[in-house]
Amino acid sequence: MKKTIALILATVMMLCGMSAALAETYKVGICQLVTHPALDQATQGFMDALTAELGDAVEYDLQNAAGDSATCATIMNTFVNDEVDLIMANATPALLAAYAATGDIPILGTSITEYGVALSLDDFNGIVGGNISGTSDLAPLDQQAAMIQELFPDAKKVGLLYCSAEPNSIYQVETVKGYLETMGYECEFYAFADSNDVYAVTQVAADNSDVIYLPTDNTVAANTEIIYNVLVPAGVPAVAGEEGICAGCGVATLSISYYDLGVMTGKMAAQVLKGEADISTMPIAYVETFTPKYNVEICQELNVTVPENYQPIQ
Repeated sequence: MKKTIALILATVMMLCGMSAALAETYKVGICQLVTHPALDQATQGFMDALTAELGDAVEYDLQNAAGDSATCATIMNTFVNDEVDLIMANATPALLAAYAATGDIPILGTSITEYGVALSLDDFNGIVGGNISGTSDLAPLDQQAAMIQELFPDAKKVGLLYCSAEPNSIYQVETVKGYLETMGYECEFYAFADSNDVYAVTQVAADNSDVIYLPTDNTVAANTEIIYNVLVPAGVPAVAGEEGICAGCGVATLSISYYDLGVMTGKMAAQVLKGEADISTMPIAYVETFTPKYNVEICQELNVTVPENYQPIQ
């Protein structure tokens, strides 16, 4: 009888343990810098992939900072106080705010161009270490420069239009400038500090450039309508660093799928939450497929003809 009771108790305890394990939930805080197509797609891909892996075991706290870095910091401090199990930081200011807020909670970045630049890391080797990893949206900058040469071989002056408050934008325009100057173009930086300066700086760039390069830049992405309203009437085409920006004000881009980028990040999150991966040794992941695309409407407006291998932005 004692053996039978012991067996029953052991079975009950095992079943309770299994039930508790099955009932375990994870709180995931998501901070997205601003609303625009690229970041929206990355967030959706992240949530879809993580939900596919863990189902209803994931509870999301999705917050949008409306483009304000200070709001990112407030959101991250709330996540820390709520003791979330993992933070997803969508865009560089969100990553920096998470980095400042906690050294313990796992942080996965996405839509980050270059982690070494964003986090001011010396001798960055592809692994951030500590509690941070994530995915990069960096497209081959040499190929983006080559796209300008392919589409506009007779152009002389290229304006590099970007937000000076975004370290990864500075990295992109400086790198692309080097490639373009090797090709024989005259390049000039046109930097705005924030959204308030976009119109004025874009107007100066349009007045002094044959073609504009727009990096993957959150402030640019949030102000494509303003940029379009300056560049297109001036007859100045723009090659963009990502598809969302190109859809708003560019003629062509060599871009990644931000939804796929989010999916990669979500799969990484599942590994971390399930204990299958150590975030301190998890390398930054990069998308390997890049597609040349073009904006049909703006190309027609500016009489730009693209090669047959370019796909129209839907």
